[in-house]
Amino acid sequence: MREIIPPVVCPACSTKLELVNDQLFCRNPNCPAQWDKKVEAFVSTLKIKGFGPATINKLQVQDYNEIYELSVSEIQEKLGSEKMAVKLFDEIQKSKSAKLVDLIPAFSIPLIGRSASQKLCNTISHIDDITEKACTEAGIGPKATANLLKWLETEYYPSDYKTILPFKWNNKINKKKEVNGVVCISGKLKSYPTKAHAEKVLNSYGFVVKSSLTKEVSILVNESGIESAKTQTARDRGVKIINNLNKFLGEI
Repeated sequence: MREIIPPVVCPACSTKLELVNDQLFCRNPNCPAQWDKKVEAFVSTLKIKGFGPATINKLQVQDYNEIYELSVSEIQEKLGSEKMAVKLFDEIQKSKSAKLVDLIPAFSIPLIGRSASQKLCNTISHIDDITEKACTEAGIGPKATANLLKWLETEYYPSDYKTILPFKWNNKINKKKEVNGVVCISGKLKSYPTKAHAEKVLNSYGFVVKSSLTKEVSILVNESGIESAKTQTARDRGVKIINNLNKFLGEI
């Protein structure tokens, strides 16, 4: 049986490989093989249709900014189809409006996926707002935070992504409305045509609507006047019972 001799250098860039937990890693950030995968992940995350591995290879794209430097004529020349070129070019243009929550996980940062990005985007309004403190406040773990800060320090800022890539890098923070109470509606309504309509109005006032009388319910709407089992249970629990929702909201 022949002895298997592991490689010493990366076959793509000739950088000396590093052995970690029985696995070999190339630590060269400019390794072309790694960039092929990074570009694949980037176009996939931003959902640029028609930009799979084969297309990336034909177009010889080796960096993110090269995607946005492509012209219709250049794409057509390499793909051999005007129709495909126009469609792909349009897809690339659409991706320029990508939101920050989708951009952050597109750069193949270890442990920074859509979930971590969403947490961050609940607290920051621009990519430049990312700091160790911001990550901690967003609930990002220490390892993921270290990876993100390292990416900013070694890739985002040195490569000047803010200038060479066509994104706005900003984010609109959706402020959570203050919850004024939890409401349950019992029976038919008189002040609103449907429960769905009433629920939308209640939501706009900061109320959460539950379909059943849970322990969190603090207000029961009963416009029918019928003393149902639900109404009696609410009364026993000390839940506030109102018989005119429209009047109640008008007094807030």
